[in-house]
Amino acid sequence: MSLAEASESRKARLIALRKRKAGEAVDDSEEVVIRTRNFDPETRTLRKHTPDIEMETVEKAVDGIAEKIIAEDEERRAQDLDLFNIAPKRPNWDLKREMEKKMAKLERQTQRAIHTLIRQRLAAQKGQSDDLVGAMRAQEKEDMEEANSDEE
Repeated sequence: MSLAEASESRKARLIALRKRKAGEAVDDSEEVVIRTRNFDPETRTLRKHTPDIEMETVEKAVDGIAEKIIAEDEERRAQDLDLFNIAPKRPNWDLKREMEKKMAKLERQTQRAIHTLIRQRLAAQKGQSDDLVGAMRAQEKEDMEEANSDEE
């Protein structure tokens, strides 16, 4: 529909509306269909809303899904309860994890003890006393002598 035709039809409707308001007879060939959704013109009362068509709701769409999910979950749980799936692959993995910190401290102390034993044996071979102080002094003297011989 072009703009000219649209404006002509609007003008005709406005003229018919003015005549109706004034009480004059309207001689239109077109009948105006009044749509009343909530009002019944015969009884002059409001219509009650009664849906004739059942609408698709979310509740109806997901009605059987919950039962399906519960049944699938029970099947999975029954399969997962096999004893081979429950037991860990290595039974002592958690013990090893907890003992790592303690073992790190013990490893340092073990290394210190090994060093002191080696120093004591070296001191004993050179003829000095077995005590720790004597072994340490012997080691220091040996280091000093090596440093002096390297400088010369």
